[in-house]
Amino acid sequence: MMERTDRHYRYFMRQLTGRTLLYTEMVVCAALLHGDRDRLLGFDALEHPIALQLGGDDPATLAACARIAADWGYDEVNLNVGCPSDRVRDGQFGACLMAQPERVAACVAAMREAVSIPVTVKHRIGIDDRDAYEDMADFVRIVAAAGCDRFSVHARKAWLQGLSPKENRQVPPLRYGDVYRLKAEFPHLAIEINGGITTLEGARTCLGQGVDAVMIGRAAYDRPYLFSAVDQEWFGEPTPPRSRHGAVEAMYPYVEAWLMKGGRLNQIARHLLNLFTDCPGSRAWKRHITERATQPGAGVEVLQEALALVPPLP
Repeated sequence: MMERTDRHYRYFMRQLTGRTLLYTEMVVCAALLHGDRDRLLGFDALEHPIALQLGGDDPATLAACARIAADWGYDEVNLNVGCPSDRVRDGQFGACLMAQPERVAACVAAMREAVSIPVTVKHRIGIDDRDAYEDMADFVRIVAAAGCDRFSVHARKAWLQGLSPKENRQVPPLRYGDVYRLKAEFPHLAIEINGGITTLEGARTCLGQGVDAVMIGRAAYDRPYLFSAVDQEWFGEPTPPRSRHGAVEAMYPYVEAWLMKGGRLNQIARHLLNLFTDCPGSRAWKRHITERATQPGAGVEVLQEALALVPPLP
């Protein structure tokens, strides 16, 4: 998620779950080839397993970026064929590529030739008037023939004209049935469902319909603590979930190291604002961080002071 799933958010999420696959923000190929790679790609070893999500439409360029991702130690490269924003569409990549399955297949083939790590695709169930189930099935069939064996499917179509990215996450109706059918008709492929899933109970319901995995986006940012139970309940880890207070305290060394590099507290602290959502003291926690984290010289003490405003939770 743009401006959300950066390195600081991902490190914070690792205080709650060690097993969940984390994704970067979408990185545009041109930026990766010509921009600040440490800013775009840098991550802590604690963040594994981690996938780099790329935006692009040229096979050779995507292959070069996939090689860079592998060299930097990423566990997976994901091609975004789902973003409907104007900027992405004008660049001829993102969701508009669903109308060009052969081009996506060529991109996947080039990327797979370039690296040994998995190459996956995230896409919508359709775009504009090209939204019949058969259209999506043809897209998946063509791209799978190029070697992609895992697809993350946002169960909403995207309107490329007339709706904002936010509206495209809310207005088109969810069609989970199309994703379930896709898995039933392509049992040899790993099919991951995405869109409108905000609780672990909802994720379990989807898995009960046969899909292989669930991708949770906005809810992971708005209510990050819901992931605290995932490792124990879904992956069988023996360690009990870390408390909210414990997750904040575990961030202190990371925060101090970042500040020593010349970073700012708010670059990290803004991702912690929703940790106490619906808990006593949540408003005071958010207010203190919002008011203090942007001030010159703000350090770990801001988080410590904010944490003291939140009663210990069971």
